[in-house]
Amino acid sequence: MAHYRASDSKREQFRRYLEKSGVLDSLTNVLVALYEETDKPNNALDFLKHHLGVAGAEPADVEALHLELTELQQKWDLLMEENKDLRNRLLQYEPAPEDGAAE
Repeated sequence: MAHYRASDSKREQFRRYLEKSGVLDSLTNVLVALYEETDKPNNALDFLKHHLGVAGAEPADVEALHLELTELQQKWDLLMEENKDLRNRLLQYEPAPEDGAAE
């Protein structure tokens, strides 16, 4: 019987924790929104994720971002190479400053 009360106590503590942190309100609001939907979604879990704000990026979006990252990395590499080339060309026309020349 003592084991049963300890279990109830833990459940009550957990329930108070969820209530205090706002989890119960958020879940209740999302479930009410789902209940009030006239056209129920095919995937209720996706509905919950979307309304709780945990839906991840779409695979197409991720692929587009990877492609953009690759293109920007290539552009950066080209610009760095061009910068290096221009610095080398500049050094041909401008002598490096000497130790006593700054007077």
